[in-house]
Amino acid sequence: MAHKIVNGIQVELTAAEVTAMEEQAVAWEAGAYDRAMADLRSNRNRLLAASDWTQLTDTTLTSSEKSQWMNYRTELRNLTNGITTVEQANNVAMPTIPNG
Repeated sequence: MAHKIVNGIQVELTAAEVTAMEEQAVAWEAGAYDRAMADLRSNRNRLLAASDWTQLTDTTLTSSEKSQWMNYRTELRNLTNGITTVEQANNVAMPTIPNG
């Protein structure tokens, strides 16, 4: 049986407390995919924001470099396509940042 500490004394959990803990565990697990996708999108959005400058009209990038950055940004935007599991979301490989 599960226990908790109350005023320094180990006390057995009530049936209602055990049920509540089990429900919380189920709810946490059910949200794993949403959390994994939110983390992936957050990282992707950070990389997109960090590369916004590459698409400005006054950059000193060559047209080839700008094209590489455009492709990189497209790959970033497409990262979440087809991801249906937590494992897939956690194992996405970010595209390589261009050298320009």
